[in-house]
Amino acid sequence: MDAKSLQCLKNKGFTLIELLIVFIIVGLLSAIAIPIYRANVKKVASSEGTALLGTVLTAQKLHYSEHNTYTVDKDILGIDVSGNKYFRYYEIITADENGFVIRTIGTGICDGIEVKMVYTNIAGATISFTGF
Repeated sequence: MDAKSLQCLKNKGFTLIELLIVFIIVGLLSAIAIPIYRANVKKVASSEGTALLGTVLTAQKLHYSEHNTYTVDKDILGIDVSGNKYFRYYEIITADENGFVIRTIGTGICDGIEVKMVYTNIAGATISFTGF
């Protein structure tokens, strides 16, 4: 082997500085992307809470059509939440002949997220989220 061949073999590969720069760039991208990803996963999972409150809304409207008032008794509505993964409980805060207020609180990755629905006969339903 001559000197030119040895120089060619010696220059193959990456230097430690080049590898460190790549690791720093990957680390910075991960530090930015992972929290954004997790926040989006929470938003998507919280749609289960919105669906649950929509089911309660339908059951409340059926009850209203028969009794001319909304109910605070969850047993009367008969909603099964056993298939839900993150929102397994809901609470009817108030209910009367003009409307009702209900909420559900998440568990698991949705821990601390509250989905609340305020429904009135005049204005319809308003859904709000807290805990993101």
